[in-house]
Amino acid sequence: MQKWADKHGVTVTSDPEAKEGTIALTVYKHGQKVARLYVKNTGAETVYITQYNIVDQDHCFTLKDDHGIKQKKRVLLGPGGCEIQVHFRAGQAGVYQGELKFHFTTLSETFTIVRNLEVNYQTSLGKALAPKSPYRRYSTAFKATRNEIVRGKPPARKSGTQPKTEVPLGHYLLPSQELQYFLCGWNGRVLRGVLNWKRYSKFHLLLHVEELQMRKDIKKYNMADVSMVKDKNGSNHLILQVPGVSENRPSVLPGDSVLVTPQDQSGYLADSTYEGYVHHVDRDHVYLDFKNLLVHFTEDMKFSVEFNINRLTLRIQHRAVDLASACKLKKVLFPDTANSPSEKLQELRLFNEHLKGNEEQCKAVQHIVAGSSKPAPYLVFGPPGTGKTVTVVEAVKQVQRSQASCHILVCAPTNAAVDLLCESIARYSSRDEFLCNMKQGELVVPYKEELMKYKIVVTTLITASRLVTLGIPEGHYTHIFVDEAGHAKETECIIPLAGLLDPKTGQVVLVGDPKQLGPIISSSLVKKYGMGSLLDRLMKDFEIYKKNEHFKYNNHFITKLRKNYRSHPDILKIPNELFYDGELEPCADKETISFDWEGLPNKVPLIFHGVVGCDEREETSPSYFNTAEVDMLMKYLKDILDYLKNKRGVTAIKPQQIGIIAPYRKQVQKIRYAIGLEKKDIKMEGLENIKVGSVEDFQGEESEVILVSTVRSDAKYIKEDQKFNLGFVYNEKRFNVAITRAQALLIVVGNPRFLRRDKVWNKFIEYCRENGSYSGIGAQDDEGLNLDHHLIK
Repeated sequence: MQKWADKHGVTVTSDPEAKEGTIALTVYKHGQKVARLYVKNTGAETVYITQYNIVDQDHCFTLKDDHGIKQKKRVLLGPGGCEIQVHFRAGQAGVYQGELKFHFTTLSETFTIVRNLEVNYQTSLGKALAPKSPYRRYSTAFKATRNEIVRGKPPARKSGTQPKTEVPLGHYLLPSQELQYFLCGWNGRVLRGVLNWKRYSKFHLLLHVEELQMRKDIKKYNMADVSMVKDKNGSNHLILQVPGVSENRPSVLPGDSVLVTPQDQSGYLADSTYEGYVHHVDRDHVYLDFKNLLVHFTEDMKFSVEFNINRLTLRIQHRAVDLASACKLKKVLFPDTANSPSEKLQELRLFNEHLKGNEEQCKAVQHIVAGSSKPAPYLVFGPPGTGKTVTVVEAVKQVQRSQASCHILVCAPTNAAVDLLCESIARYSSRDEFLCNMKQGELVVPYKEELMKYKIVVTTLITASRLVTLGIPEGHYTHIFVDEAGHAKETECIIPLAGLLDPKTGQVVLVGDPKQLGPIISSSLVKKYGMGSLLDRLMKDFEIYKKNEHFKYNNHFITKLRKNYRSHPDILKIPNELFYDGELEPCADKETISFDWEGLPNKVPLIFHGVVGCDEREETSPSYFNTAEVDMLMKYLKDILDYLKNKRGVTAIKPQQIGIIAPYRKQVQKIRYAIGLEKKDIKMEGLENIKVGSVEDFQGEESEVILVSTVRSDAKYIKEDQKFNLGFVYNEKRFNVAITRAQALLIVVGNPRFLRRDKVWNKFIEYCRENGSYSGIGAQDDEGLNLDHHLIK
């Protein structure tokens, strides 16, 4: 029998009525509510009520009755019964739970009846942010069409020229036999085998498996009976709303193709299907480019839509794997563990005087200039805020100064990282020696002869493939740098190496942090069997990149940057201990990390605020949000901005120096909307400049004040988060990036009873508790969870 079921003729009713033993209440004003329960004996048996009590972690419920049951040992329960009042009172929005137990006895036995109480307390802001309509999984009766396709044209390259192709790019189609094997679940000895030089072609197999997963994932976006609208900004693009695309569930990329077939009012498909291409993606909207559809298009038309992946980047990676073997890059990709060479290190005349006094940065630059690791790559292990990009730029300029015949190629995985490199190198370079003509996110590539005149070329990893296609001679680039190397798949990282590097004379430099965000990989099978970053593999598998018996790195091959110029020591402490062996030295400018805010407990610039909200979704978007956490974030944001507005003589922090991080796009949208609603109360200019984004949006960035919303409160969604690489729980790299963006103040809002099941989060929360910087729900708990019994499965 259920513990909430009525027994022995005793009934427990309530206002509001309980459903399966749970009384659900919603509170909107002042955080107060009274629920009334009526306990009656409707049977012939004599029953006494001996006691009642409520188990309530947050101490928000109090109980009252008019019969003095609390003071008496027992009260005879008659048919008239008794009324029990449950008073709820809370100081912040969230979900509060209590278990109310009624204890009874008859002449022969004792028994208990239970009622669970669940109160959702929402402020007016929370009410405004509530789901617009209930969530419903997006599904349509999509049917693939076999119409004749009116072909479109892929997005044109912006170079304005069509350079001659000297190294062709093959199609690398998935062999049909292997396709059948994989569809049957076969993963093969080759896939399971250890990666080594003889088996380097295994990456072809991994890329094929990745392609299969990408094809499968993108089909989830296929839709029927949907509308598109014209772009109001004057372009010829049509805009299609695609729920979930903003969180890469899965990813849709520029260049992916789309087939659309017009439908009539009855849902029947037209005879013509039009091919278009993804131009760009903005949140949950995909901008599509059609060459032939616009002639017939009206906004009342309905379409069936089918997505297909763009295979170009996969083909480029396949070619790089082939060229790695053809160009004999064995000693680069699988370096020998020979004794350290003894090149003499040159004294440096620094371009950037800020490197003075930083031994690690200077040593890294000296070894790169000396080529002390060749033919092995030189690694610069750069934890957050240690000046990775500054080190890269200094090394590039020092190589250029000391080696007159050098040509340097500098790459990074993303346009944003390339832009930062371009801006930094441009400070010390003239236009005639440096090529980084970024135009709408793409390198403008001149003809081969002109391109080879530049001493320094900066581009993304994928665009570097065009240098291979042009036939730039092997060895022309004497030095190849890859920044943010930990964020790129190995098959992406080798694109600028395979075909351009002379493995005997060239110097490869990989810069990054394997403890921060890694490469985006769709297939769990591909991750399991060897696809990751080249930086990570080298550091894990080769002794020359590991610490020796004295716990030190061999600086002939690798340098770990140790001086952190970003964060207050209290903010840096936990990630330093968890991920960097406690070796980071806080060296940030005191003015930058000083934030004299009266809201700081014990003057520690770190707050964890416990909020128990609920994971919500709305309409057809699969993304999650938590209005209780948004409500608390807004309270902190208003307090900080009010203080800055009224305080005189304090170092001014403007809205653009504040960042808010959330793991889900829908939470990002709700936070932005909340800031807009609160403008009239805050009364400060520039609120729209507060950056609100995901962890990926903040990779490589920093802000004086960072607020973090963790969102998640329900363990049942953990597997979904892991599949799509979302959320903070059980994802150390995402935790690390989020926590290490802050310079002067870090405020984290989340559910402690959920987060503490993760050992990393538990350590962070305990640190806040020990320093008196923990507030909100759970602050009065006696101790943390027993992790051995409460780990999320």
